[in-house]
Amino acid sequence: MIEFTSIAAGIEAADRMMKASLVEPLMLKTICPGKFVVAVHGDVAAVQSAVDAGMSSSDGTVADHFVIPNINEAVVSAMACATPEPSGSALGVIETFSAASSILAADTASKTADVDIAEVRIAMGLGGKAFCILTGDVAAVNMAVEAAANVVAQSAMLVRKVVIPSASPEVLRNIL
Repeated sequence: MIEFTSIAAGIEAADRMMKASLVEPLMLKTICPGKFVVAVHGDVAAVQSAVDAGMSSSDGTVADHFVIPNINEAVVSAMACATPEPSGSALGVIETFSAASSILAADTASKTADVDIAEVRIAMGLGGKAFCILTGDVAAVNMAVEAAANVVAQSAMLVRKVVIPSASPEVLRNIL
């Protein structure tokens, strides 16, 4: 995924990415505030080649980017809001400054502990921020949130992390 600060640059880069290697588009869309996200999937080498092509044409308009080998399918489902009913009473929230870092946080969390990725909200109506929500037992949520926050903090994209050990059923019902 590459997150651009320019819609026009993002569309141009998307075209270059599709032409550079055999990848499938996962998401090409505008997000707030006036950003454009290009997410592709395929084998790791093809995705890396496509991202390299998109980055080379960015002219300083890249807000964030990543390549995740073997992304957890639960993260992709959470991006599409197609997740099963979450389990566990603990709730974790990782808030980030970019859509790309939120997806990276969700993937890291899902690979660290036995948690459910309930949602990955990507920068629509959020002023360019993003967040992911996960649920599970307290120990797993703590471990997953810490690991994800540490990864995102390395690129200075972490806004805040929260673990609520026993989330109110009303809160869970209304945010998920």
